[in-house]
Amino acid sequence: MPTPSLAALPIRRLTLRDSSACADLSEDRGWPREEHKWGLLLAAGQGYGIDAPDGGLLSACVVTEYGPPGRPSLAAIGMVLVAERYARQGVGRRLMRQVVAELGTTPLTLYATPYGRPLYEELGFKVIGRSEMLRGHFRGEAAAASSTTRTATRPATAEDLTAILRLDAEVFGSDRTHVLARLPAFADRFRVAEEEGRVIGYGAAWPNMDTHVIGPLIARDTETAKALLASLAAGTERPLRTDVDVRHEELRAWLTEHGLASVAVNSVMTYGIPELPGDAGRRFAPLTVAAG
Repeated sequence: MPTPSLAALPIRRLTLRDSSACADLSEDRGWPREEHKWGLLLAAGQGYGIDAPDGGLLSACVVTEYGPPGRPSLAAIGMVLVAERYARQGVGRRLMRQVVAELGTTPLTLYATPYGRPLYEELGFKVIGRSEMLRGHFRGEAAAASSTTRTATRPATAEDLTAILRLDAEVFGSDRTHVLARLPAFADRFRVAEEEGRVIGYGAAWPNMDTHVIGPLIARDTETAKALLASLAAGTERPLRTDVDVRHEELRAWLTEHGLASVAVNSVMTYGIPELPGDAGRRFAPLTVAAG
C-alpha cells in the first residue's frame, strides 16, 4: 500500500491520551520529555497533531486560549514540533497555517526560538520583545544576605484564589482562570506576596524533569519579584529555570549574581495585535513560554 503524501495526512485534535506521544516527539527533537508540562497544556488548552505513517506523532502544537469561553481575547501557541525524520518538508508551516486559520480573528502570541522565528514571520507574526531563559542553582543564602526587601511572602491558600485571579487578570490583560486554577495541583510550591493583607504578587515553582521552573511570576515591583523568587527557591535543591522579560534588567542581573546563567534568548511575537495586553511592568515570567 503506497505511503500517503505528507500534505494528505489529516490534522487532528489531541487529547490527554496523546501526552506520551507528545513527550516522545519532544525527545525525538532533542528536547526534554516534559510529560508533566504536556499534561497541563493538553488539559488547559487544545493540542493539534498529525499522526506519522510509521507510528507516533509526526507533528504537534498546543493552543491555550484566554478570556471568556468561546470568545477568547488572546491565544498562545506553543510546543510547535516536527519529528526529525520529517523536518524541512513544510509540515510545520502547514500545521501552523491551519491553526492560525482556525483561530480566526483571535489575537495570537508565541515565543520563538531563532530557528523557528523565520517561519512565524512568514506567517505574519511580528517581534514585540524578547525573553531570556536562565538556569542554575540559586544561591539562597547569598540572596537573603543581600536582600533589601521586607516584602512578606507565604504559601497561597484556597482563600487567596479570588485575589490572585483579580490581580492576574489586571496584569496579564485577560482571564486565565482555567489555567491558574490548576496551579495548586500542578506546582510543588505556590506562594503569594502581601502588604497589609493585600496580595501584591504571586508565583509558583513546578517540577520539570530535573529542574524546578519558576513561573508564573507576577509582582508589584522588582523587590516583590525577588522576595517571591527567593522564597520559592528555598524549598528545592534542584536547579531553577525561569524565563524573564528582558525589560526587567534588574531582576535578570540579580538572578545571575545568585547562581543562574543565561541559556537562551527567545523572541516574543504577536499576530493581530501590536502589543500584548496588560501591564508588562508587573509581568516578570510566564507560567511557561508554551502557554504565553
